Amino acid sequence: MSATLTTERLVLRPWRETDKVPFAALNNDPRVYATLAGPMSRDDSDAFADRIAAHIAEHRWGLWAVEVPGVADFIGFTGLSRPRFEAHFTPCVEIGWRLAFDHWGRGFATEAARAVLDFGFGTLKLPEIVSFTTVGNKRSRAVMARLGFTHDARDDFEHPMLAVDHPLRRHVLYRKRWA
Repeated sequence: MSATLTTERLVLRPWRETDKVPFAALNNDPRVYATLAGPMSRDDSDAFADRIAAHIAEHRWGLWAVEVPGVADFIGFTGLSRPRFEAHFTPCVEIGWRLAFDHWGRGFATEAARAVLDFGFGTLKLPEIVSFTTVGNKRSRAVMARLGFTHDARDDFEHPMLAVDHPLRRHVLYRKRWA
């Protein structure tokens, strides 16, 4: 059975088939994908959801679906993953989040990420968790700072899965060590 995490306002849980429709909408919202590589087709979004669900089923952790009980059954994901590329900081475990635009600005990303950090450090005993985003993603960078991650510009990198001329290729890396 996969772990489910709860906070004061949120439930982070394994994925359901019914999450795919709102996930596809989120992945095709220009406000959401503005700091990502671009929109996802419905097939690509569904395949990503299937990979996430399979990882959680196998490992009991991953990118959990986030719901706001009594408000929304699915608002996006928050969780842990292993980047699928090589860089100076890999292998590692990354914390990440992606929420539907209508749920931005309410502290949900920070609240969910705190629960994930507690799980990563407390349950999984990870020595370090990283987070990264595009240079211009001020919202995610602010969440990282609120969570106590530190940034050293010497760690910043060119994302190897984006084309050399892609405008979002430059990324910042934040780190948090288990205290």
